[in-house]
Amino acid sequence: MTASNPSADFQCTTRDSYDAIAPAYAEFSRGELAAKPLERGVLAVFAELAAAGGGGLPVADVGCGTGRVTAHLSELGLGVDVFGIDLSPQMLAVARQEHPGLRFEEGSMLALGLPDASLGGLLAWYSTIHVPDEELPRAFAEFHRVLAPGAPVQLGFQVGDEPLRMTEALGEEVSLVFHRRQPERVAALLRAAGLEVRAVVRKERDTEGPFPERTPQGFVLARRPQEV
Repeated sequence: MTASNPSADFQCTTRDSYDAIAPAYAEFSRGELAAKPLERGVLAVFAELAAAGGGGLPVADVGCGTGRVTAHLSELGLGVDVFGIDLSPQMLAVARQEHPGLRFEEGSMLALGLPDASLGGLLAWYSTIHVPDEELPRAFAEFHRVLAPGAPVQLGFQVGDEPLRMTEALGEEVSLVFHRRQPERVAALLRAAGLEVRAVVRKERDTEGPFPERTPQGFVLARRPQEV
């Protein structure tokens, strides 16, 4: 009997779940950034830092889904060469259809398949939320490996202490775990991976507007330190 691999299991269930909801998710999330000025500000700061400190290297949107944030970064006009990476082939198919001028690749944040120090920035926008606690240090070590010295990494995630498990979403059967975390804990794990934390932001729960939130939101900005 072959032992179960927890890492492979969570990646497979996450991929299959997002494959099932890809077209519906694209419609559900359409216009979300337009309704969230704080999030747009966080992304603008990240893009500006990547443009200034990334050495002209490309920026990866890791866990890009349907590519809506990838496209937003590209449209900011800061000269950031951004591309998307995601586990789900169906989410990527939607991304390529909706944003044909951008590049999207299939991959895992636990093994990005990119050369060392090859990125001028890395965005993980509500994508580390599906990574189990025991695998998060591995993901952050991979972020450190692929970032060039001085290049920023920006995370967005739900704040909390208990995970949310979903078996149905957008009319489809899924198996998704949303790991809610405290910003200070995420920052500590980034530091442990050798990254330099630059900002920690907590946004209180917003129950108004077209996209109400279940929890507060967290945003942590870090960078790979400059080499001395």
